[in-house]
This record gives sequence, structure tokens and C-alpha cells, in this order.
Amino acid sequence: MNIKVYPKADQVKGQFNGGAIIENKPIGFPQDRGKLAPYSNLFYWAHAWSDEGSLIGEHPHQGFEILSVVLEGDIVHYDSKNKSWFPLQKGDVQIIRAGSGISHAEKVNPGSRIFQIWFVPDLTKTLSHEPSYNDFKSQDFPFAENHGMTIKTIKGEGSPIKMETPGVSIFEINCSEGNQHFSLENQMIASVYLISGYLKMGEYLLEKDDFAIVSGEKNLVFEAETPGRILLIQSPEKIDYKPYLELYKR
Repeated sequence: MNIKVYPKADQVKGQFNGGAIIENKPIGFPQDRGKLAPYSNLFYWAHAWSDEGSLIGEHPHQGFEILSVVLEGDIVHYDSKNKSWFPLQKGDVQIIRAGSGISHAEKVNPGSRIFQIWFVPDLTKTLSHEPSYNDFKSQDFPFAENHGMTIKTIKGEGSPIKMETPGVSIFEINCSEGNQHFSLENQMIASVYLISGYLKMGEYLLEKDDFAIVSGEKNLVFEAETPGRILLIQSPEKIDYKPYLELYKR
């Protein structure tokens, strides 16, 4: 299996408000100088949590599409378009299409965890688009059972989420112990974050918060040594527009 693994220890660390919110970032911002640079149409991926709860104050975004997945607990979101606070609970998902510009704020409540993932659409087009966003409840997404796995399709067939970033599919997979396989699309990269459990992929044993990239494979094959939970994103090996770092070289 063509796999590269980035253990938690090798990922970028971050924090807000004196450590009230902690971040683990397999894909950090360029200035973070992490071991893994943006690739395909994935620009940033953070796992953020707070034991005591804290607020990330209002800040702007443009162009990017920003996905927030509530892993545990709950958060509250504010944006400059609706000028209201909206709650998101475990399993809920939000997509922001930042377009020409939008500001937002997030309150991560005590004991809560989220993923925030930034995707790069064709910025030469989306920077002129009206910003928009949607919140979705966990029950809005299709679930399927497949040989010891429960698969939630966050982006893909049957999902209500629409994105301007092409070629993206996103799955949350809960698996039982034993050998598992998940079919992958051709000419796609599979990015895997292990939320919980122990998984063996090829020669690697992945632990909680480890990150893996699999390419050139028809199936993601792994052995779950314990029940596990992963987020899997498929994105194109090649995109047919210039990514952010080429458009805005410094």
C-alpha cells in the first residue's frame, strides 16, 4: 500500500486564548512550517478541543470553503451575514463558502472537539461569489452498514452538502475489530485522520490522532485492533486550476 503516515508527534500544535483551546494540525498554515504542506485541494486541517470552553473571536475569510465537523460536545457559531449565533452539536456539520468575504466567530463549549478543514476551490472564480453557509444536523446525512463498518457520508452520494471545490468526498467511518476495506475512487488521494482506536495499515500501526495519506490504491485496507473511528477525505491527485500557494506566491 502506498501510504505516508504523520504521527501526532510530528503534527503542528496550536492554541487560542492562552491554551483554553488546543489544536492538533496535520496540515498547518504555510507559516506553521509543518512536515505536511497543503496538497490537492486540501489547504488546512485542524483538530481543536477545549476542556474549559473558550471563544475564537470574529475573524474574516475569503475564497476558501471551510468545513467544521463537531466530534464531541457542542459549539456555537456566529457570522456577519446572519448576525446571529447558531448551535452545532455532536455529529453536526457546517460548510462556509467564504466567497468575496465573510466574518465569523466560534465558541467551543467545555469538553467539545471539532475538525476544521479548509478546501481550495478555483479562487479566480470564488473570490467574486456571494458568501454562503449551511448547517446540517447529523441525521441529515446518509448512513450505511458495510461488513463491520458504519459509514456516514458527509460529502458524496446522498449528502445534502454542496461545495464549489471539485472532486471531494468525505466519510466518517466507525469500524469494529478485524480486517476492513473501503473502496477508493481512481486518481484520488485518501486522507485519513484516526479519531479513536488502533488501526494497522500496511506496515504502520496508527494510534489516536495519527494522520495518513494513501494514493494509487483501489482500496483502503486496514486491520482494526480495537473499534475505531476515522474521518476519510478523497480529493483529486491533480487539480486543473492553480492552488492558493501558486496564485499568491510571496
